[in-house]
Amino acid sequence: MPFKKLEIMSQILEAIKTQGYASPSPIQEQAIPILLSGKDIIGSAQTGTGKTAAFAIPILQNMYNSYTHKGIKALILTPTRELAMQIKVSFDNYGKYLPLKTVVIYGGVKQKSQTDRLKRGCDILVATPGRLLDLINQGFISLSKLEYFVLDEADRMLDMGFIKDVKKIVSKVPAKRQTMLFSATLPRTITNLADSILTNPEKIQITPVETTLETITQTVCYVPQRDKIKLLMNILADKQYTSILVFSRTKRNANKIVQQLIGKHISAIAIHGNKSQGARTQALYQFKQKQVRVLVATDLAARGLDIEDLSLVINYNLPDVPETYIHRIGRTGRANKSGVSISLCNEEEVPLLKAIEKHIKMAIPVDATHPYNVVFDETLINFRNNTKTKSHSQYSKNFKNAGASGKRRKNTSTPITDKIINSQPKKKKEASEQQKQSWAKSKPNSKSYGPRKNNSSKRNRTSSNQSTKRT
Repeated sequence: MPFKKLEIMSQILEAIKTQGYASPSPIQEQAIPILLSGKDIIGSAQTGTGKTAAFAIPILQNMYNSYTHKGIKALILTPTRELAMQIKVSFDNYGKYLPLKTVVIYGGVKQKSQTDRLKRGCDILVATPGRLLDLINQGFISLSKLEYFVLDEADRMLDMGFIKDVKKIVSKVPAKRQTMLFSATLPRTITNLADSILTNPEKIQITPVETTLETITQTVCYVPQRDKIKLLMNILADKQYTSILVFSRTKRNANKIVQQLIGKHISAIAIHGNKSQGARTQALYQFKQKQVRVLVATDLAARGLDIEDLSLVINYNLPDVPETYIHRIGRTGRANKSGVSISLCNEEEVPLLKAIEKHIKMAIPVDATHPYNVVFDETLINFRNNTKTKSHSQYSKNFKNAGASGKRRKNTSTPITDKIINSQPKKKKEASEQQKQSWAKSKPNSKSYGPRKNNSSKRNRTSSNQSTKRT
C-alpha cells in the first residue's frame, strides 16, 4: 500500500518522498488512520519498525489543519537525549513544507540555547522528563494549550526510573487531549500506566511482544573472560563488518575496551552516561559518517540509536535483563534489512544466556569454531547457582523438624530495641526557677546562685593595678 492511500496531505507526502520511503511499515499502516481520526492509541512494535513516523505524520497533519500560534500544541516525551534528537529530526523531515516549529530539550547541557529557541516560538516540543520539569518549574514552558501527548519508548522510560516524572508531567497537561503511547514491549506496568492516562485507546500490536527480529542472525560464543578481548579483535579482523556496535555492561569497561582496540590500531570510540552531550553527539556523528569503525556503548544507547547499515552488534557482556538483549540487537536489522548479532558468554554469564533464551523462546546457535572456544560444565554451573538456595531450604527444613520434635525454649533475651534505649545516656532534668531561688538563699556565697560579698577576683585585679601604678 502506498502512503497516498492513507489520506496523507500532499505537503507531507512530498516530504516522505524526499526521504526515499515508498510504502508504510505495518505499524504506520495501522496507526496513521487511527490517529488522524483523533483517537488515543497504544502501539507495540519492535525497534526499527517506524514508530516515529507512525505518530509524527498524523500530529503534523492534524496540527496544520487547525494551525494557530498559541503555544505548545504537541509534546513527545522520550527517555534519552539521543532519541529526543532523532525524533526532532524526523519531525523536521516530515514537516519540512509546513510552517510548524519543533524544539528539542534535554539535560546534560546548558539550558540557555534551549530556552532561547522556546522564546522564538514552539509548536511541537520533544523532551526528556528531567529537563522538561525543570523548565516548567522555572516558568519557561506552559503545557496549558497542549492537544497531543506522546509517550515514546514507554517501557524504557519506566526502566530508567522516570515513572514519577511522567506522572508529574501528566498532571500538568489538559485532560482533553489525544494521547499516544508507543513501546517495544508491553509489561504489566505499561498497561497499568496506559489505563491511567489513555481514554478508550485503540491497541496495535504488530509482532509478537518481546520477540527478536527474524532478519537478525544470532550466535553466541562461549569464551573465558580473559580471552574476550582477543576474541573481539579476532571478530573485527573480518573486514566485511564496516560498522560495529559493541555493548559493555559498565562505563569503565567501555573505556577500557576502546583503549585496547586503539592500541591494536582499530578505530573505536565510547559513548555512555559519563560523556558530555557534546562528546556523545560527536562520537555518534563520527560513527555514522564511517570515520570510526567501532562504537562501544553501555545500555544508554540500547535504544534511540538509529544507525543505517549497522552491520554487526556484539554483546561483549550479556545484559542482566533479558528484555535489554532484544533492544541491543535491534540496533541492527532495521527497516527490513539483515543484521548480525554475536554474544560473548563467559562461565558466569551462562545463567543470563539461559534467561535470554527462555525469554525469546529460542535457543541461540553456538559458534564453536572460534579459536577461544571452551565447553562449560552446565551441571556444575547450576550447582553453584543453586547452592545457596538449597542450603537455605535444607536449613529451614531441619529447623522445622527440630522444632516439631523438641521443646521450644522460652526467649528470655532482652529485645534489641530495649537494649538500644537502655544504652542511651539519660538526660539531666533542668532545674526549675523556684529550685534555683531556694538554692541561692541557702547558699548566698555560691558562685552559681548568688552574688558574692567579697569578690576576690575583682579585689585582686584592683590591687594589681595599684601596684603597677606605684612602680
